[in-house]
Amino acid sequence: MIRRISQRACGFAKNQFLKSSRFHGESLDSSVSPVLIPGVHVFHCQDAVGIVAKLSDCIAAKGGNILGYDVFVPENKNVFYSRSEFIFDPVKWPRNQVDEDFQTIAQAYGALNSVVRVPSIDPKYKIALLLSKQDHCLVEMLHKWQDGKLPVDITCVISNHERASNTHIMRFLERHGIPYHYVATTKENKREDEILELVRDTDFLVLARYMQILSGNFLKGYGKDVINIHHGLLPSFKGGNPAKQAFDAGVKLIGATSHFVTEELDSGPIIEQMVESVSHRDNLRSFVQKSEDLEKKCLTKAIKSYCELRVLPYGTNKTVVF
Repeated sequence: MIRRISQRACGFAKNQFLKSSRFHGESLDSSVSPVLIPGVHVFHCQDAVGIVAKLSDCIAAKGGNILGYDVFVPENKNVFYSRSEFIFDPVKWPRNQVDEDFQTIAQAYGALNSVVRVPSIDPKYKIALLLSKQDHCLVEMLHKWQDGKLPVDITCVISNHERASNTHIMRFLERHGIPYHYVATTKENKREDEILELVRDTDFLVLARYMQILSGNFLKGYGKDVINIHHGLLPSFKGGNPAKQAFDAGVKLIGATSHFVTEELDSGPIIEQMVESVSHRDNLRSFVQKSEDLEKKCLTKAIKSYCELRVLPYGTNKTVVF
């Protein structure tokens, strides 16, 4: 059950039905006021009466204004999730005080997760991109990043395939000062220690069609989130050349799945899925093109959602995506 809550609804009883409400800000937009700046807060704890009121009062007491509020309380589960978008005056409510005030509420409710992001003040997430031979996802992400539509700092690109220096990708990376690391791998040596050293200072990793399986030791050593793009709706065609497998099988619907990486192959919590219809009129070339378009759109959307604090863990292998 997803509940969108207006400010007026904050004082209502916990079990009362709350209809969708959206305020005068469709998204986080610093142009709302020359003084007020946008922030976002996510909260995850055991469900209880008064959580919404407490969080709303926290913002209002400092002169802030809520632009949007999403709440999810799973049926028959004593769990509460929320995500709020708000604007505030950083002079009246300093950035460090914002954290302290929300942390006080988190401690009162024994919250499992309470995170604040203020895009205009906080540093962007630092990421590294890993890929193999196919580069359509990398190209899409680089262009989105260049246009300012992907709120990250790309620290480096790592690949187990070497690329010529005169290619479009290598020229782009050189022009923008993004290091490219060629790390050749074999079945016997995945060179994970070297990769781990290259990505140690990042906030999360993106596998942009990296066709190597990361070991449990690597995931434990890294200790942060890794996001992957899978060539289909999980579960799906496995092994090499999945588009041709699907084409030969005559499927009528193709898809792409972006998910968190776990030790169990292609079984991590799903962040985003996209689908598109195909027919007998598609040849293999158009089939592959549609599949690649889905992959790059799906991965980019998943990363954007993650950076905007829209993705929260739910249960053992699911996500809440606001």
